[in-house]
Amino acid sequence: MSIRRYTERARLMLFLGVAVALLSTLMSGMVIFIVHRLATESRTATVNGTATEIASLVPRGELRNPISEQVIPYVQVLDSKRRVIASTENLRGRPPIASFLPANTESERTEVICGKAIPTGECALVVAVQATDNGGSWTVYGAAPSVPFYVDPLLALLLVAGTVIIVGLIIFASYRIIVGYIEPVRLIRAELGHLRPTRLSERVPVPSRSHREAHDLATTVNRTLDQLQAMMERERQFTSDVSHDLRNPITAMRTEIEDGLLAPDEVDVVKLGTTLLADLDRLQAIVSDLLTLAKLDAGAPTTCQWVDLAELATAECARRSGKQIICEVTPGAVVKGDRVRLTRLVNNLVANAQRHARSKVIVRVSREGDDTGSDAGTAVLEVIDDGEGISPGDREAVFERFVRLEAGRRKDSGGTGLGLPIARQIAESHSGTLTIQDSDRGAHFVLRVPLRPADGDAES
Repeated sequence: MSIRRYTERARLMLFLGVAVALLSTLMSGMVIFIVHRLATESRTATVNGTATEIASLVPRGELRNPISEQVIPYVQVLDSKRRVIASTENLRGRPPIASFLPANTESERTEVICGKAIPTGECALVVAVQATDNGGSWTVYGAAPSVPFYVDPLLALLLVAGTVIIVGLIIFASYRIIVGYIEPVRLIRAELGHLRPTRLSERVPVPSRSHREAHDLATTVNRTLDQLQAMMERERQFTSDVSHDLRNPITAMRTEIEDGLLAPDEVDVVKLGTTLLADLDRLQAIVSDLLTLAKLDAGAPTTCQWVDLAELATAECARRSGKQIICEVTPGAVVKGDRVRLTRLVNNLVANAQRHARSKVIVRVSREGDDTGSDAGTAVLEVIDDGEGISPGDREAVFERFVRLEAGRRKDSGGTGLGLPIARQIAESHSGTLTIQDSDRGAHFVLRVPLRPADGDAES
């Protein structure tokens, strides 16, 4: 670990230690203040009660000298001429311990006095109470040592020890957090900062499971990197496939034109034009698919209307030639969507099936779950061919835009490799699904899209 990192940790620990120490000191001060106030109030009440009790003895002639020290240590009784007529033994022969008087006989007065009036020389909490009888008046002073600011040495010791322990525990816990959580996160961040498109195979370090959050973060980051790497690899493969598909027609076109330039008198313009148009159709199909994918990814707005899948399927079957196309449709499979995109979806499915079929393709449109006229009905479009079919392990892969199966590469000379991904994305944009189901022979594509409600407006 570098010296700089050690310094950063030390600064953080110092900052935390000082902050916690200040906070603990503040809390301890508040505790001492509250306890000191409560203790002072309690002692004042005790002194006042004792002084009042002694004041009640004076008029009855029951006052004894010296006064007992059982409750409070210091008591003096002064007559109207400020002479000490009775006191506790420890104040015998001493002058009055205070000079203040209460406002009247119905009240008392409390002050803290520091000086030599108390034998120990310490500060004392003094309460003055007056007693009267037949025109005479007496002043009773009761005193007890004042409560020190720390209240009690044991309390102060406990607070200091508690502060030290709390500061130590928080610093230790903070260190554990930094080492166990922040440090792994820092390592993850540093590793991510070093990632480059050419180094996507690298992964961030995964901490032990004892650091659960950091462990889960690293695991999630690595899983995301796995997906990113797979996506980049598929994109590279896709780029390679598209480049190959674009290069072939361009090369063929270039060859035809160069041959025509070398022997212009021998060129059959009609044949050359037909050949070039076929290659241009191939290029246009690839560019069109790429443009469609870009629009779907961008969420381009569409015009929604009620569309009958049976009509689209019938029209698609009618315009197809070559292999046998069997169309089995149930009228009224009306869904809400973009007619152009739904037409493209049907076209892609039928074209894919026709390219891979051996002799025939079945296109079937039906309705499911709408017998009662509920809103839960579904329009179903099935496209079935009698080709080699698709293995269960590859049924999801064929819908990935960057994946082409080896069988498709060998056999599908006219496809762009983007038709099925486009079809699924169109289906999902219409709240539908496009899947491959089991079949006795060939591939069985099934599209499901919500039906129009029974009371829907066909033109809405």
